[in-house]
Amino acid sequence: MNKKLAAALSGGAVLVLALTGCTSDEGNPELDAWAKQVCDAVPAQNAKISAAYVAITKAAKDTTSTPKELQQADSKAFQDLADGYKARASLISEAGAPPGVENGAQVQQDVVKKLTALSAAYGDLKKRVDGLNTKNQAKFASGLKDVSAEMKQVETQRKSAIKALKNLESGDTKKALTSQEGCKAAASASTSAAATDS
Repeated sequence: MNKKLAAALSGGAVLVLALTGCTSDEGNPELDAWAKQVCDAVPAQNAKISAAYVAITKAAKDTTSTPKELQQADSKAFQDLADGYKARASLISEAGAPPGVENGAQVQQDVVKKLTALSAAYGDLKKRVDGLNTKNQAKFASGLKDVSAEMKQVETQRKSAIKALKNLESGDTKKALTSQEGCKAAASASTSAAATDS
């Protein structure tokens, strides 16, 4: 009954910095400092986000769980996703615009706005799940279908946030980010997770 929820999340592994393995040149020391500030917290944030997606998928496949157990698992996962994306938005907001990057402030604000909206959307999903009737199997199943439908809308928001992140991570900014250990570790962990999920 929770499979639709898992389907809505499939392929959604982690909203990780979209990095490749290139290295930074001499570049811009200020931009490198900005990248370090962003990357240092990325592994912990991604671990939380990734674990939440895994928990939802696991709950969806578990046919022995009671409605109450499913509710608790999904509720915690949605809360973790809301917290994880909020932390990412706060981090990028505090880092400010990438120095010396054309339209940097506009692109940075777009990322913050979309990650904040995504966090709020997962917060709403948590409230919806918390409000499900776990004492009536039919009502619980019906409520879960509604949550699954809402998840599809949230998935659209997630894709929009990823697109905004990729805009932020282009050109010189990408070079600066890929030279940081935190972002290298996050990219490596994301690749491993994708390989496991497939």
